[in-house]
Amino acid sequence: MSRLLDEIRTPEARAEPARKDYAVSARPFHADTVFTISARSKPPEQPVLRFLAKNYATVPIAQIDSLFGFVEGSTLYGGRVFNQPELYERDVAVMYDVGIGVRIPLTNHFAEEPEYEENLAFLDKYHRPGNAAIVTNDKLAEWIRRDFPKYRIEASVIKNIDTQAKIDAALEIYDTVVLPMELCEQPEFLEKLENKQRITLFANAGCALTCPARICYVSVSKINKGRNDTQWRCSQPIKDRDTRGMVDFDLEHLSDLGFRRFKLLRSRPGGKTGV
Repeated sequence: MSRLLDEIRTPEARAEPARKDYAVSARPFHADTVFTISARSKPPEQPVLRFLAKNYATVPIAQIDSLFGFVEGSTLYGGRVFNQPELYERDVAVMYDVGIGVRIPLTNHFAEEPEYEENLAFLDKYHRPGNAAIVTNDKLAEWIRRDFPKYRIEASVIKNIDTQAKIDAALEIYDTVVLPMELCEQPEFLEKLENKQRITLFANAGCALTCPARICYVSVSKINKGRNDTQWRCSQPIKDRDTRGMVDFDLEHLSDLGFRRFKLLRSRPGGKTGV
């Protein structure tokens, strides 16, 4: 462990300005609280532990369940357009050494079995306890469950699971579910939920919190298939007057309600939206 942490203790690393640690204070967390943390847009040349030290300095390594971001290319990616990996093999090796898993965003809306079979070697490469797949398409979740049982399979926020009935239905297929950001501001609703140990909440929120349409997800799913007839679509112009930038949720209160799984984003330059 000390050898691995040397890379974030160099003079160069100490000289880098630390970014704001959104939504996470220095107060001790419940011992069983875990975070899945965004590695979106991590510079390829930046070692992963240095990235964590710079962007998430107050989150204990022992309580980081996983990092999510692109590894090698796959047509099953969704959420954001794949341009290049964000977690390289050297990053993944270090993560495994310190007990952090890889959480792969397989959130494409569209998946057919022949395409899934083309991704078998990719899925097999990261198939180990502690790793997870975030999934939107129920068929894809079922295929992964059948063939790669070591993955924890999580229902993506893109599925908009916002009632107890939807949670119950999703948990028939998925190990855990991510609830929409806006529910983190509805404590009365959250308090009544069952299966809190299988629910992931956002620790903070970006543009999706106030998005009126979320039309980007389908267009991204098509773009990641390599379709040349697909254009990027976003409802940002519609919602500019409502954008709240990066919003921090009350983790202490959410923890007191019984939730222990949190998804943590970081801001884009300017702090407007999250990645």
